[in-house]
Amino acid sequence: MHIYSVTDAEFKPYGKVLEGYDTAELLAAMEKIPMPEEGTAYEPGIESLEACAIYGDFRDRAYGGMPIQLGMCWGHNTKLNCLEYHRDSEVNIGTKDFILLLGKQDEIENGVLDTAKVKAFRVPKGVPVEVYATTLHFAPCHTCPHCGFRVAVVLPKGTNTDLPVFEPKCEEDRWMTARNKWLLAHPESKQAKNGAHIGLSGDNIDIKEDI
Repeated sequence: MHIYSVTDAEFKPYGKVLEGYDTAELLAAMEKIPMPEEGTAYEPGIESLEACAIYGDFRDRAYGGMPIQLGMCWGHNTKLNCLEYHRDSEVNIGTKDFILLLGKQDEIENGVLDTAKVKAFRVPKGVPVEVYATTLHFAPCHTCPHCGFRVAVVLPKGTNTDLPVFEPKCEEDRWMTARNKWLLAHPESKQAKNGAHIGLSGDNIDIKEDI
């Protein structure tokens, strides 16, 4: 699979690089969090990360003063498995280079996205990138099998927490798996086996041989 850079023109429909942020303190705080023994971990908000000065910068500049949370996704991963979206942008910053597998909401047809339409983008260490609300994304992929990845995840407060209780009134309502999180799962994924909407067709992309 070809891996683009977030500085390539191909990234423009999916997101943009954010400028004017000092990420050094945040990266140091992220490095102190131990790696999971296997797979990936995710926490919507982490106190030690939200204590960093950049938290206020993201809140006021990237999100226009709206309440936010600063958490992290970390571990080891090379597979697609699922794609999700929110009603707003997400900001990511990695302690090392990492890769995002991305799709677009407008390419979903009858509740399903063909994984052949997914593109891969490499994000340089310490560079904040905004992933647009219309962009489908999921767990980052590492570029170093031994190092894994640590990627900060900035989102509006409450995102990815407990699923709201309501009666579904349309098909999209059934894709929601957490607050402000709509999920398309590949049939091979554990999420699909746990009842998530099967919304990905084609290969469950694995970039292990491409990094």
